[in-house]
Amino acid sequence: MHESSSIRKVDVIIVGASLAAAAAAKRLIDAGLETVILEKQALPRHKICSGILSPRGYRFLLENFGPLPAETLHAPTSCRGVTFHFPCMVPMPMDFFGGTTPHLHRKYSDHWAIQRSGAEVLDQTSFISLRNNGGHVLVNARKKGGAELQFKARYVIGADGPSSPVLRSIYPNYPKQIPWFFVGQKFHEIIDCPLDEDYFHFWFHPELGHYTWSHARDGKQIVGVGFKKGDNFHKRHQHVENYLRDKHGVHLKPADPDHEGCAENFGPSLLNRYVFGQGNVLITGQATGFLNMIGEGMSCALHSGAISGEAIIDALRLNQPVQDIYRKMISSEVHNTTDQWNPLKIAFARPHEADFPAALMALPRSERIKVMKDIWRFLVLYKEFKWGREIASRSMERLLYGKYQDHRWL
Repeated sequence: MHESSSIRKVDVIIVGASLAAAAAAKRLIDAGLETVILEKQALPRHKICSGILSPRGYRFLLENFGPLPAETLHAPTSCRGVTFHFPCMVPMPMDFFGGTTPHLHRKYSDHWAIQRSGAEVLDQTSFISLRNNGGHVLVNARKKGGAELQFKARYVIGADGPSSPVLRSIYPNYPKQIPWFFVGQKFHEIIDCPLDEDYFHFWFHPELGHYTWSHARDGKQIVGVGFKKGDNFHKRHQHVENYLRDKHGVHLKPADPDHEGCAENFGPSLLNRYVFGQGNVLITGQATGFLNMIGEGMSCALHSGAISGEAIIDALRLNQPVQDIYRKMISSEVHNTTDQWNPLKIAFARPHEADFPAALMALPRSERIKVMKDIWRFLVLYKEFKWGREIASRSMERLLYGKYQDHRWL
């Protein structure tokens, strides 16, 4: 990449018109920094997501962007909490702390937040490459139709999801170093569904896959499955559909043709192996590896996105390297997210926004034992990734030092 007179100079380029991008842009624009968001799709764009937002994510949206318009929500418009299901057939409904949360329609909620951020947005513009040049970053992009754009930015933020092209541009081998999962969902018209539509339903069942869920949306039922990348999605989904029918009395019509899926990076949140960038390039949102225990990544994206923006503001104000500042500030989100996967925190604290220990202790002793056995059998599903000892080590590290060590981060 070479500099030319046609290069546009800006303070910050953000790649991806995501919730993380909106949160970062809001901080940057409020601080008076010229910020441009590049989005490869036409806006408003479709986003693969169940849409169930956590309470802390909801609080962030209200505090930073205001009340959500009606068009940003699916029906039912809110979610009361989470219900865990187990092979022993003991259900564990858990209400969110602080009441119901919104059921976001990501196509419109993300666009609404991006517009509210005040940033300039170039949609149908794909990020191509970048080069860290000490005090600035040269960015190449391409408009749909072929026109090339070049930018000279003081900073770049990659807010472009788990398969982040920005991340791959600075760490080309990173995607090969972590296991990837495929997460897909299909939509069914409902014949009969006894599952309470006020809850997000999640199954701890090793025979159903690494991540299995279902909930109501816009008069239909989502049936979702997650499994190691390479398995057959349609067979996995059919197995789950049959299980819901046989064990829960969920009778659905054949799935709509518009099923969807994407690759996910579950491992970093469990193991404190996040990636936060290099030089003047920051990685934020789910691209870093942030993902809550029930697979909700929106609250992580919002908070980490805001932190990336704040880090840039402080770096300019203090004339210090942005990576040093970002990595100190982002530790709060690391604690919040990795604590959710930490067995010691789950047992003795309240890392989630629903009270799992209280729900477990409310069960009769015989059912409690069955549930704990089922959870253990489910965790064995991850044995092939050799995560057990690492999770135990991170848990002890948090107990002894009060934090997760940052030397594991890229």
